[in-house]
Amino acid sequence: MANKSIRAYAKKHGVCLWEIAAALSISEPTMTRKLRFELSSTEKAQIKGIIDSISAKKGIVSNEIPT
Repeated sequence: MANKSIRAYAKKHGVCLWEIAAALSISEPTMTRKLRFELSSTEKAQIKGIIDSISAKKGIVSNEIPT
């Protein structure tokens, strides 16, 4: 599966793909199609920044379970 790191990063931070798509002003299906093929490092950095921004607004640092 392409872009596993982006998908895992979003999940860890409690951010849904539709939220990333909204921030990019694209539809959720377009976002899903975009992730089918490996993104460039520039695009990955942009999306990780969006994920960080959304999770900060939600007050979520990460979705880790405390031990």
